[in-house]
Amino acid sequence: MSLKLINRDYASDGNGGVAVARDGDELLGEALFRLTARRGSFPFLPQLGSRMHLLRRERPSEWDSLALQYAVEALEDMEGVQVTGAAAHRDGDGLLVTVELLWQGTTLPVEVRLEG
Repeated sequence: MSLKLINRDYASDGNGGVAVARDGDELLGEALFRLTARRGSFPFLPQLGSRMHLLRRERPSEWDSLALQYAVEALEDMEGVQVTGAAAHRDGDGLLVTVELLWQGTTLPVEVRLEG
């Protein structure tokens, strides 16, 4: 069981508490956490997280291939999940990265916003 995340914040259950993620929602929450957490920021789990924040330093022509590489690296420990694609594009002042996951025969998109 895990808590449900929406836009990097805990979702309300409508009764003053925090919503619990179920099945695919739980998987998406875990994937979102792993993709947004900076790799190396947890001293006892140095492989947790991604290097997605580094995309802003790269040329736009390299964004998609690097986003795919960073997503695969961040999610490689998630059992039963396969990263099937990734695309990045400008979104205002930042970047929007969409990562496509395959889980139990279903394609699930995860969006990551990189600010600044």
